[in-house]
Amino acid sequence: MSHPNMKRLRRSMMFLNCQKPGLIKDPYVYGPDSIMLDLEDAVAEKEKDAARYSLYHALQEIDYRGVERVVRINGLDTDLWREDIRCSVAGGCDAIRIPKTETAKDVKLVEEAVAAAEKEFGIEPGRTLIMAALESARGVMNALEICEASPRLFGIALSGGDYTKDLQTTISGTGVELMGARQHMIIAARAAGVQCFDTVYTNLNDMEGFRRDVETIHTMGFDGKSIINPRQIPIVHEIFTPTQKEIIFAEKVVREIDTKKAQGIGVFTVDGKMIDIAFYDGAKRTLALARASGVYKGEL
Repeated sequence: MSHPNMKRLRRSMMFLNCQKPGLIKDPYVYGPDSIMLDLEDAVAEKEKDAARYSLYHALQEIDYRGVERVVRINGLDTDLWREDIRCSVAGGCDAIRIPKTETAKDVKLVEEAVAAAEKEFGIEPGRTLIMAALESARGVMNALEICEASPRLFGIALSGGDYTKDLQTTISGTGVELMGARQHMIIAARAAGVQCFDTVYTNLNDMEGFRRDVETIHTMGFDGKSIINPRQIPIVHEIFTPTQKEIIFAEKVVREIDTKKAQGIGVFTVDGKMIDIAFYDGAKRTLALARASGVYKGEL
């Protein structure tokens, strides 16, 4: 049986520095779907232990009001990541984010450490999920095997800054340099049945550029966007929430197919458009997203 949170709504995933208790004490007030409690790049080398301490107590003592709590551990090439996992799992985090993932072996290594920590601290076996950040050309090329590496893995995410360095280019703002990775990753994620998340948009002075970026990745099929500031949340949620028109059409599709399928009819007409059974799952997804976004109360 799959984990109940494998497919949860993750439109926005907001990065927070565990080195700064003020940042991690109440981010739920902004309404992100997930928060990314960062032990890696945001934390200075000499502050790693202090950040871990803050993280553990935040996980234990703060009611995050249903916001998913993902912890980004330090890289597998450091001597920090195993203790990061022990601390995060002991605290009761919902998921571990693996940075700089390049192979299925990376995922399996983390999976083993997570399982050992659950056993050590009396956490329900299988409770802690995993996601993998792809930050290099090799990681992107291995996306499918990474997606299929563990039943705990709920999704993959692009880390655009490191990836473009590996490509020997820079973030342009046009999205051209990210297009290949984005397309490849979303195809791999869908083939494996997991979620896919886009990289951060760092220019907080260009909210129109941010909106265009989110519209692009939404059109491509991504499940959500990594963000660095609460101001970005409303735009992401607006773009990822189905419109009333889309909801009404999805309802009609589901009703029409449910009714006619039982009669042995395989091709249907909704609002003058020819549709077939292939439309069914997409319509169901639209209604599930609308329900999770709070704009649909129907039963379909």
